Amino acid sequence: MDIKAIRNDRNSWFDWKNIAPINKIVSDVKNIEVKNIKIHNDDWFSAGCADNFSSEENSLILECAKQLIPWRKGPFKVSGIEIDSEWQSNIKYNIIKEHLNIEGKIVADVGCNNGYYMFRMLEKKPKKLVGFDPSPLFKLQFDFVNHFAKSDIVYELLGVEHIEYYEHKFDFIVMMGVLYHRTDPIATLKSLNRALNKNGEILIDTFMIDGDEDIVLTPKDRYSKIPNVYFVPTVNALKNWLGRAGFGDFELIDIKKTDAKEQRKTAWSTEQSLEDFLDPNDETKTIEGYPAPKRVYIKAYKISK
Repeated sequence: MDIKAIRNDRNSWFDWKNIAPINKIVSDVKNIEVKNIKIHNDDWFSAGCADNFSSEENSLILECAKQLIPWRKGPFKVSGIEIDSEWQSNIKYNIIKEHLNIEGKIVADVGCNNGYYMFRMLEKKPKKLVGFDPSPLFKLQFDFVNHFAKSDIVYELLGVEHIEYYEHKFDFIVMMGVLYHRTDPIATLKSLNRALNKNGEILIDTFMIDGDEDIVLTPKDRYSKIPNVYFVPTVNALKNWLGRAGFGDFELIDIKKTDAKEQRKTAWSTEQSLEDFLDPNDETKTIEGYPAPKRVYIKAYKISK
């Protein structure tokens, strides 16, 4: 697989008629000189300070942030602007952060969205951070934030299907909320395994259903109004997938039901969110009648052969 050719082709996506105007305003913001790099790495990842820019520059920054709506992941503060994203991703990061032994390691974030988790992972001092996500809007959101953060994070418009063919291998792969979108989850996990160095680790989260059996829910059409959710396993079934993909030494980090504190509508996000995806008469079920979204967080190690 020619990663360079794919990369060059996908750069043309910024010329799409719905993306080009957003790309233009992000480019205008990137022309604003950042003299004082100020980062505050906590639940609200903060970059930039409004006092460092003119009123005209701050107006452009605000307009750019609005043009980048919807913000699915966050929250961010950019030059004093509070971008209250749909997902309070700090909740998820706080679950996994003590399990991210990534100092001095080469790390990939697969399905990185706008890079919120990578920005937060900077505090762990990885050797290199590479994000994979084939969305030009998310990439522009990342570029917008990173103009003020000035990190060395690499963002690729590539998907999980490309990672094993990337220019180098990884020591640690994070994949949050991707596996249930894959029509062949075991093949996806095998691809991650091939993308890892010896003794490499993965940390994933995915939808799950309760139960001790080795079974999987296969939604008929949609799950929580999401059209591309294919398989929702029990924890034991997920471990079986991981085992078949060449992983072992499983570490079950947490199981958490998604609630309105973590996912909800905001002025910076979409018109619908979790409350619209659940049965209005029974919040333990999705609108389709399936068990309401619950996520498992699990870590596993590449088995050396």
